[in-house]
Amino acid sequence: MALDPKSLDPVDYAIISQSLIAAAREMGAKLIRSAYSTVLREARDGSAALLDAKGNTIAQAELIPMQLGTIGHVFQPCTKLYPNETLVPGDFFVINDPYSGGQHLQDVFLFHPIFYDGKVIGFSASVAHHLDVSGGDPGLNIAAPDVYAEGLIIPPLKFNMERDWHGGPFERLLRANVRVPHQTMGDFDAQIAANAIGAQRVVELADRYGAEKIAAVMAALLDYSEARMRAALREIPDGVYTGEDAVDDDGLSDEALPVRATVTITGDQATIDFTGTAPQVRRNLNAPFAATVSAALSCLKAALTSPDIPFNAGAFRPIEVTAPKGSMLNPNHPAPVRARMEVCSRAWNAIMKALSQAVPDKVIACGFDTTTSFVLSHLGESGWSVYLEIYGGGFGAANDTDGCDGVDNPLSNCSNTPVEALDQDFPFFRVVEYALRTDSGGRGRQRGGLGFTRSFEALRDGVRVALYSDRFKLSADGLFGGGEGATGFCEVRRGDTVIKLKSKDAMDLQRGDIVTLGTGGGGGYGDPAERTEALIAENLEDGIISPEVARTWRDAGAAGQGQAGP
Repeated sequence: MALDPKSLDPVDYAIISQSLIAAAREMGAKLIRSAYSTVLREARDGSAALLDAKGNTIAQAELIPMQLGTIGHVFQPCTKLYPNETLVPGDFFVINDPYSGGQHLQDVFLFHPIFYDGKVIGFSASVAHHLDVSGGDPGLNIAAPDVYAEGLIIPPLKFNMERDWHGGPFERLLRANVRVPHQTMGDFDAQIAANAIGAQRVVELADRYGAEKIAAVMAALLDYSEARMRAALREIPDGVYTGEDAVDDDGLSDEALPVRATVTITGDQATIDFTGTAPQVRRNLNAPFAATVSAALSCLKAALTSPDIPFNAGAFRPIEVTAPKGSMLNPNHPAPVRARMEVCSRAWNAIMKALSQAVPDKVIACGFDTTTSFVLSHLGESGWSVYLEIYGGGFGAANDTDGCDGVDNPLSNCSNTPVEALDQDFPFFRVVEYALRTDSGGRGRQRGGLGFTRSFEALRDGVRVALYSDRFKLSADGLFGGGEGATGFCEVRRGDTVIKLKSKDAMDLQRGDIVTLGTGGGGGYGDPAERTEALIAENLEDGIISPEVARTWRDAGAAGQGQAGP
């Protein structure tokens, strides 16, 4: 008979629950420290989590919210095909198919069952964005007309470590289908190592406290997060709130693609409906529904709750997410989905705008909020070399805080890859500039964050650049009188000629070409005049400026010639 979570000793609950959270964080550290590719080792584009025996997310590493917000949904197709009672030690699940519960092909999920006394008591899970998983172009196929052209599709499958890895058939199949096997297989091994340490920590806890108590604590932790989320929802006035944003275009036409969110709050429950969002498109901007749910849940969690609430399956129980089938946020197979983060970020923005009508002090203005996936690749004598990095931009400003400068968007959490690391790994290009973009953040009582530029010089012929991004046309909106952020851009300088690239584009480079990527800024929050007045008053009081200078600053602000102060 299972142990009732309500009968747990509070001290045992505190120790075990925090140990599970610590184990998930250790898994994340193991994943990053063991990785081979710069996108995982330096940019940290991966995640790890612990699940209970039913596949509910219990604890996760603080890495990429988008990848783990619905990892339980990704797990369910696997357990449906291979129930726990059919599993044996050494088994593991693999999935990346976006139409079987995954997100996009480059994010490959691994799930390892955790056995104790011959019974499955949970699962360790990890996901990594892999440099290359085949497809029509190295690293990124901008022109993919369907999911088949985006890479190798892995439906929910079960393998065994002893039989199928370590030179086994599954490892050989993967190795034969990727352009950079050293980095890709090394990153798979990092995922396996992360899952192994997570399983070890859970088994150690079971040795000390017993498997029944571990299961009871997992259930209690879910209930705790649910209670905290319901309490947060009760603080919001009941009502129906709507917000809208848009993706620039699909890369084929110039038509903007609207994303509409309707948030309904009823007591301690919330529903988010994306009716009114643009139909699916022929390019890779569509988002599988699992990704849409992750974006919606992450936005509510970030805006409405404190950071100490565990981001697990319990927190999502009071929330329902729907999107019309055939829309960009719930496409029909086999629509391409590689750049799902663009439309998911606009879903985030639309929800934030809706919530601003109910809880203006809890939201942030739109940021650049764009995943810019930037790839440089080259085929040399020893094979392919592929550089992929995920770039952010300026954050939106909040009620009491300026937007952060030059950081990844809220749904992602990738780190800056040091230029020194690129110099070590990639001899076919070099970085020649990396700088913040002056005045790219929107004006406001709190200003938006700044975007940045990074320039690359091609050192060989035959280098190919590919990218998907957004907000090259439509700026990040401010809130409550705040100004818009600057838009992004990408251009290639070839001698005296400048070639403008679109936000979803690719081209072949020549030796000596300079590629410059510029990311946009975030929107401001509040009336810019309030910032000017506050700064003037502070400087007058301290004797730093004279009344004449104060008048000059006020005149400049009134004329829209800038914003006094930093």
